[in-house]
Amino acid sequence: MLSTQRIIYCTNPDCSNPMNSVGDSICLSCQTPIVHRYLWATGLSATEFKIGEKVADRYEVVTPQIWLDTLPGRSPDIPEDVPEEIIPYLRLYPHRLHLPQIYGLVYLPIGHGNHIFLLENAPIDETGNLYPTIEDAWEQAKGVRQVYWLWQILQLWTPLSELRVAGSLLVPYNIRVQGWCVRLVQLVETRGTTSVHNTSLQQLGECWQPWVATAKTQVAKELEKIVQQMCSGEASLETVTSQLNALLLSSTAELPLMVRVSGSTSIGSPVLLQNEDACYPTDSVDPDDPLLPHVSIVCDGIGGHEGGEVASQLAVQSLKLQIRALLAEVTEQVELAPPDLLQKQMEAILRIVNNLICNCNNEQNREGTQRMGTTVLMAVQPPQVVQTLAGWQSQNSHELYLANVGDSRAYWMTHHYCQLLTVDDDVAGREVRYGRSFYRKALERPDATALTQALGTKDGEFLRPSIQRFILEEDGILLLCSDGLSDNDWVEHSWQEFALPVLRGELSPEDAVAAWIELANHKNAHDNVSVVLTLYRISPDYLVPMTRSLLPVEIEQEEEQELTASAQALLDLDTTQAPPTPGKKAKVPVKRRRFRWLWILGFFILLAGGTGGGLFAWWKLSPQTFQQACQKLPPNVRRLCNGE
Repeated sequence: MLSTQRIIYCTNPDCSNPMNSVGDSICLSCQTPIVHRYLWATGLSATEFKIGEKVADRYEVVTPQIWLDTLPGRSPDIPEDVPEEIIPYLRLYPHRLHLPQIYGLVYLPIGHGNHIFLLENAPIDETGNLYPTIEDAWEQAKGVRQVYWLWQILQLWTPLSELRVAGSLLVPYNIRVQGWCVRLVQLVETRGTTSVHNTSLQQLGECWQPWVATAKTQVAKELEKIVQQMCSGEASLETVTSQLNALLLSSTAELPLMVRVSGSTSIGSPVLLQNEDACYPTDSVDPDDPLLPHVSIVCDGIGGHEGGEVASQLAVQSLKLQIRALLAEVTEQVELAPPDLLQKQMEAILRIVNNLICNCNNEQNREGTQRMGTTVLMAVQPPQVVQTLAGWQSQNSHELYLANVGDSRAYWMTHHYCQLLTVDDDVAGREVRYGRSFYRKALERPDATALTQALGTKDGEFLRPSIQRFILEEDGILLLCSDGLSDNDWVEHSWQEFALPVLRGELSPEDAVAAWIELANHKNAHDNVSVVLTLYRISPDYLVPMTRSLLPVEIEQEEEQELTASAQALLDLDTTQAPPTPGKKAKVPVKRRRFRWLWILGFFILLAGGTGGGLFAWWKLSPQTFQQACQKLPPNVRRLCNGE
């Protein structure tokens, strides 16, 4: 039946008049944001429906395979048992930045073809149109972005190959781009061999050949060499990855990078007794702090009276000390550290901090829900020295590493889109990742949003942090926040109002942070909130070194909270006593220090494995600071610090 009215329903179950016109942003009756969820309908059966037709009394056909859910507040039809063919979508849930996810099923009458699976998070814009293919966007893209697209495809090659869907990366129509980000329309089963070896890599190289033939001049020669090796079968996946990474860093290093960061935290509702959130930087940070603007952290504490408050503060302070040491080491290196090594080092650091909090729990005999812990979301921009394509040395590689444990979230915002970069560590996500449930069905569980991991709740060997690497090659905003802001999708609903003025220079990052916190306190006042916003400016007109800029956010005095003695002791740490400042180049011997990274990695892993690793690392990095902090901690924690 053809629909004569384009109606979409409000998701608020208490709305008195939920019918709205398609295109409305806010419900006229209750002011709830309207959800326009465009879905990709898989299979040939989906192409038989006419544009404008209503399928299953809820899905409006926008194009043959793009359907709008006009009842977005109602659960879709989901089979009791998970069909075998959709298992790869579920298992690849951690890669949802690049891949669509199963939404639901449309049952067709007998004789009308196979049932239709609907995919959400497909590369469809807010108007219901697919983003351009990589082929269509290729020639208009800068050389840096061309290399970055190929790098992302290569990173997806192994996880998709393991689930027999690497063929998804061999169909140009299936590969779409949303700005910098490569996104797939759907998964395509790989026929024949599925192991990652030269033959499969040869197929990928053949797919890349027509693109590389029209690559930008500054990257074309190196890309041609890489693709030739792939097509001839002479190079392994590791070799191609290393070569492509070197090209990516040397091309991005020629771009300028100006950074401005601001952060703050708020207790939220006046009825809340304490703020269990912590973040870095805050309005009290010294603008000359050497960690600025390379590091930003958000922690949301959990567990027991005062426990969450202590855990989040402890995590932030310990992370700052160890990351400062890591950055100092990065600036001294002659050779580039490969991404996997930096990711392993950050993982080792997180395990050390985890064990520090875990030991405090054990010392205080905390059990069950009384064990304190904290989420952690950390962005690190290591200042690696890079030899550019033009032959000069740049002081920054434009890499951004994002480490996540828990449900604090990171978003990337530009003039054109807002992208969620992280995946929550919650029960709903776990059920999907293990292939046991559709995401929409898992959300109906009473414990759907319960955390499956956090720093300090278990020994570090059980910690599985997510650590991703991104390349900064466009103007944008990185927003880190606790769930006090991200709950109920308020970032997705409101990003344009707060991000676009910052990108246009009409609103300072400091004022934007204050505005985000005010929104969170108004919409999600049930929780504490922390926000750290980093503005990245990249311009082709001139080259300037990275700036260190942090201006204080004005927070009204009545919003500040009296900290407990144990948490205040952490705030009082003298973090000025630390290894060499990352911005000041240390003297490096002429001999290349190619093995030092491996030594450092082994050192961190060794510390992470021991029960007292976190405390020992802290003591090694700053003995005087460590002892000062211990004297201010409660007696039972102080005994742990002293090894008693």
